[in-house]
Amino acid sequence: MLKFLKGVVGGSGTGPKDLPYNIGEPYPCAWGSWTHSRGTSKDDGSPVSVFSLSGSNAQDGHLAAGRNGVKRLRTVRHPNILSFLHSTETETFDGSTTKVTIYIVTEPVMPLSEKIKELGLEGTQRDEYFAWGLHQIAKAVSFLNNDCKLVHGNVCLASVVVTQTLDWKLHAFDVLSEFDSNTEASAGPLLLSKTEELRNTASIPKSLLPDYQRLLSSMPSRRLNTSKLLENSEYFQNKLVDTIHFMEILNLKDSVEKDTFFRKLPNLAEQLPRQIVLKKLLPLLASALEFGSAAAPALTALLKMGSWLSTEEFSAKVLPTVVKLFASNDRAIRVGLLQHIDQFGESLSAQVVDEQVYPHVATGFSDTSAFLRELTLKSMLVLAPKLSQRTVSGSFLKYLSKLQVDEEPAIRTNTTILLGNIASHLNEGTRKRVLINAFTVRALRDTFSPARGAGIMALCATSSYYDINEVATRILPNVVVLTIDPDSDVRSKAFQAVDQFLQIVKQYHDKINSGDTTGAASIGISSIPGNASLLGWAMSSLTLKGKPSDQTSVASVNASAPLSSTTSNASSVIDTPSTTLAHVSSSTDLADQPAPESPTSTDGWGEIENGINEEHESDKDGWDDVEPLEEPKPSPALANIQAAQKRPVAIPTSQPKQPATSIRPKNTATAKNEDDDLWGAIAAPAPRTASKPLNLKTSGTVDDDDPWAAIAAPAPTTKAKPLSLGRGRGAKPAAPKLGAQRINRTSSGM
Repeated sequence: MLKFLKGVVGGSGTGPKDLPYNIGEPYPCAWGSWTHSRGTSKDDGSPVSVFSLSGSNAQDGHLAAGRNGVKRLRTVRHPNILSFLHSTETETFDGSTTKVTIYIVTEPVMPLSEKIKELGLEGTQRDEYFAWGLHQIAKAVSFLNNDCKLVHGNVCLASVVVTQTLDWKLHAFDVLSEFDSNTEASAGPLLLSKTEELRNTASIPKSLLPDYQRLLSSMPSRRLNTSKLLENSEYFQNKLVDTIHFMEILNLKDSVEKDTFFRKLPNLAEQLPRQIVLKKLLPLLASALEFGSAAAPALTALLKMGSWLSTEEFSAKVLPTVVKLFASNDRAIRVGLLQHIDQFGESLSAQVVDEQVYPHVATGFSDTSAFLRELTLKSMLVLAPKLSQRTVSGSFLKYLSKLQVDEEPAIRTNTTILLGNIASHLNEGTRKRVLINAFTVRALRDTFSPARGAGIMALCATSSYYDINEVATRILPNVVVLTIDPDSDVRSKAFQAVDQFLQIVKQYHDKINSGDTTGAASIGISSIPGNASLLGWAMSSLTLKGKPSDQTSVASVNASAPLSSTTSNASSVIDTPSTTLAHVSSSTDLADQPAPESPTSTDGWGEIENGINEEHESDKDGWDDVEPLEEPKPSPALANIQAAQKRPVAIPTSQPKQPATSIRPKNTATAKNEDDDLWGAIAAPAPRTASKPLNLKTSGTVDDDDPWAAIAAPAPTTKAKPLSLGRGRGAKPAAPKLGAQRINRTSSGM
């Protein structure tokens, strides 16, 4: 029999040297004659607990009971019973004395008495934690009694241990034995040293006392069943027990119950013991979110609990779950992540952002929901500095190019200011290709006055990145025009910007006159007062209307109302929100000409290399490396042009470059692709580079290595250009520009 028992508990070796675990320092207390020590796995260093029991006689009763405990522990499995990992029995000889030692290796736990001292809970929080722990032990006893027909024989403080997640677990199965309620004599031995101590009820809570007395009935058959205790006792009805119980059976709850629970959880967590929240509730919540059983509001609770952790613990316990959630198809989860990006974004490593987070976030740039597009844009203020230059130039800036012609004016404005905020994280070559074109060609010509103001302030905030030639020939000519803008705020910003850039030019002049030519062309000064506050304004909402003078612009985009004009010669007509494109009729007087229209379609950049598959929109203000597509057929009136943009288009053949002097209508699929420069008659000549004239997409091929080659400003011209002919269309009026006369031309078949 002894040989059989030794075989049952035998492990992988015959001594501690062969035990695949290291035995560390023992705890000051343990159950019975056992020693409870800390330990680690020799394979991976993971923590464990090692229990050992020694005897000098192989027939010792304690050793026999210990072998029984090992057998029971390895065969009984329950969430509230200590988890068994490994066991072995060894014999050592010391002269004529033989020493037998039994080892049990389990999950890492701590004696309950030690954990209570460590937590130091008091008052209501201590009572709630004790109630939860006793609830777990009661479930373990109920399982043994009702399901396994076993009697523990010594449920006491020493036979309870606590896990790393603060769960209470029952062990010490040395005297565990079978029990048949019909045969009371079948009960095994009990190790209760002083049964009269059971009558001492001074420390028993009043709400538990009646049930406690029923549990101690002198007749076992009349004792209160522990399953009934769990169901009926009011002692277990408190916030902590209810919260943890809800989390443990989360899969059984419907969506309404989950949503209600998780919305209350952030406030509820503040009332619960902090250690229990962090070590028990937080892992449960992270697991529920990761495997999809938790509702989106649970993310708020997760991040709030995570804010109570140290930086190292947050990175280990919360960030892995958050990163996995970015791949979720649940739109509510995606919204929650973007709304709270400031709470965890700084903790993400650059590699994780570039390889795991950004690919999922980028899908929001093209989302049909304007709200999600805006949240995605806002999130990049935190994420963009962590992106590699390859991702920035190959993907991210192309998305920004598309968002700068978004149908939502607030998104267009925010895109401009975001670009100003992240300019310092772009390399020099990218800044040269992008910034001026994005701010002048796009932002300064937007119909939404805050977008024009944002373009001015972004130019000022990034003034140190421009050389003197760019300031004099490309920035000042475009900014000066806005000193007569219909909007007073735009005019004020324009005057400030003109002063700032004129100072830069004057400094250059002074240095040249003094003979200091080293570095004179790269002079720059700090941004004007108010720059920082405006760049922060980028994180506004889609409902922003601006001041009264701005509300007209918003209404024109969102409510099909005509744009207001300061003169009778300048008007803008909007058809519907889905076809928002201004039709501007201008006179020879520059002061009477309102800001040119900004493209507002969401399908404005066609098929880009990185996988943005959208229909092609107006390219007149383009600043990326997109294959040129022929323009769709226009509607009878220019106010309906954008509706025609929805039609499929084909790649055009190469066409000779021509100067542009008037605001162009959309060309037909077979007509020459002619892009006009809205500021052609007043803009300064472009720098002499190899880049193509602004918005002139006439070649069937574009250099894929230079995504901004298509956006260089064109040389100024005053020569009017006739409009393109449409296939099968009637006469189309052209919008004359800067003194050009209206030209009416009848189309012919092509």
